[in-house]
Amino acid sequence: AVEEHPDADKLLVLKIDAGDGEKQLVAGIKNHYSAEELIGRKIIVVNNLAPAVLRGMESQGMLLAAKDGDKVVLLTTEKDVASGSRVQ
Repeated sequence: AVEEHPDADKLLVLKIDAGDGEKQLVAGIKNHYSAEELIGRKIIVVNNLAPAVLRGMESQGMLLAAKDGDKVVLLTTEKDVASGSRVQ
């Protein structure tokens, strides 16, 4: 699930299947991706970080993206893999 952060213009709140349960991520990608573009996508997440509070909402990980000038692109997998698969 993806929703807009109620107190921030650039943040989205994502609920993801991390393989070992659902996690909440708060990510500054609202200017680059809509909620509809993110739902159902496989993304690469740093899952072993200590939770952080961003604008009053807990983020339990960090999605990975590349920035090229003004463009931000999510890092994804080439092929379908199970949720929670480890990056090697």
